[in-house]
Amino acid sequence: MKYILSIASLSLVLLFTSCKEEVEKPKVIYENSAKSKVKARVDTSQIKIADLPINMEGTNYLIFPIADLNIRSKASKYSSVSSDSDISFTVSNYNDFQITGYLQNLKFQEIGRDTITSLTDKPVLIQTATYLKSVSDKTKQQFLVYTLADMDTNKDGKLDTNDIKSLYISEISGNKFIKLSADFQELLDWNIIEATNKLYFRTIEDSNKNGEFDKKDVVHYHYLDLQSKELKTNEYLPI
Repeated sequence: MKYILSIASLSLVLLFTSCKEEVEKPKVIYENSAKSKVKARVDTSQIKIADLPINMEGTNYLIFPIADLNIRSKASKYSSVSSDSDISFTVSNYNDFQITGYLQNLKFQEIGRDTITSLTDKPVLIQTATYLKSVSDKTKQQFLVYTLADMDTNKDGKLDTNDIKSLYISEISGNKFIKLSADFQELLDWNIIEATNKLYFRTIEDSNKNGEFDKKDVVHYHYLDLQSKELKTNEYLPI
C-alpha cells in the first residue's frame, strides 16, 4: 500500500514539475510597478553578416539585411555552406515586397552612390520589413513598415520574440524611422486601406499589469494617414 502511495506521489510531483516548466515567461516584467524602458545588451561576440542587396521594384535604393551568423540551422540550397559544420549564410527571405528574418538592422544605398547608411543605431530585432507597393503606385510615396522588438520587456538581457512586438515606419531610404505603436503595447496586426491611403493597426495593453496579454486587457485601435505631412497616429473607437 505504501509502495502504491509513493508511486502516486511521485507521479503528482512529476506532473507538477512538467506543468511548471511549460509555463511561458511573461512578455513584460514591471519593476516597482513602473513602466521603465529596458535596454538590451549588444552581444559583441556574435559575427554580423549581410545578405546580398534587395531592390524593391520601382525604387531607387538597395537594402542590405543585417543579422548574426546562424551556426545552428542548416543552410538552404541557395546558400554557401561550410563543409565541416552547419552554418547558414542566409539571414533573410524576400517575397511579395516583404523582407523577413531575425535582423539586427537594415542598411540602405541609393543606386548610383557609394554611401551606405543604417536604419538605426539602437538595438532592435526586425522580423518583417514590408514595402507599401500599392501606396507607391497610387501616391508615389514610398514607405517601409516594420514589425520589430525594440525593448527588452521581459528583462532577460536580450531582444527576441519573447519581447513585445512594435510597429515602425520609414521612407524607402530608411530615413524618418518612426515608432507608431505605444511603448509596452503588443502589436496584434496591421493593414492598408487603399481607398483612404491609411494604415490601420491594433495593439493590446497589459492593463492589469500581470505581465501577459489576455482577454482581460485593453485593445487599442489606431490609424495613420499616409498622405499627411506628419506621420502621426490617431486612435479611433470602433467598439
